[in-house]
Amino acid sequence: MLWLQTPAGEVTLPPPKPIELTLLDFIQMGGWTMVLIILLAAIGLYIFLERYLLIAKYDKDPSAFMEQVKSALRQGDVRRAEALCTATPTPFARMVGKGLNRLGSPLPDIAAAVQNQGNLEILQLEKNISYLATVAALAPMLGLLGTVTGMIQAFMKISHLQGNVNPAALASGIYEAMVTTAAGLLVAILANFGYNFLVNRIQSFILKMETTSMAFLDLLQEPVR
Repeated sequence: MLWLQTPAGEVTLPPPKPIELTLLDFIQMGGWTMVLIILLAAIGLYIFLERYLLIAKYDKDPSAFMEQVKSALRQGDVRRAEALCTATPTPFARMVGKGLNRLGSPLPDIAAAVQNQGNLEILQLEKNISYLATVAALAPMLGLLGTVTGMIQAFMKISHLQGNVNPAALASGIYEAMVTTAAGLLVAILANFGYNFLVNRIQSFILKMETTSMAFLDLLQEPVR
């Protein structure tokens, strides 16, 4: 609460209203580097959502599928097992289908075919994830660039004013420095979290693929009844 001394006495002044800033205000304060940071954030978000949805689509429990394949093979119905693989659009089914196509070959050849197909599936899942790590690395660097350009702008104004520093004149440069730093760090933190999250999901998926391939190869070695 503020008081103003007048000849009539003290007058109470209302407190100053807090400054409310919108997201657009922050973007404008950040200058041109803020545009690049936002572009990086959009790229990172797209990569994360696209990879996450793809992994979620494929990351299903393959137990039911494998039971159907086992049932078909134990009955000697290879065609039905192949049809099951064709009708199931998952990496697990494609691995098993590749092995079924090699039936009659030595077991090491079948195992190699299954492993090669598994490697191809893993490469497809990991596609573009490295760009998410690049976003996490570039965002704080752009934030630092914005900090430097903002401080250069502030010092140029100090020089122009010949030492008669006006805080309002320096505000835009300091705003640019602080806003871009905060934005760059925030994007980097989120991108790094998204990258590690996807890597962990893929590692879990790889374990399921290895389990499935071992179960298929064990099935081929079962004695004929």
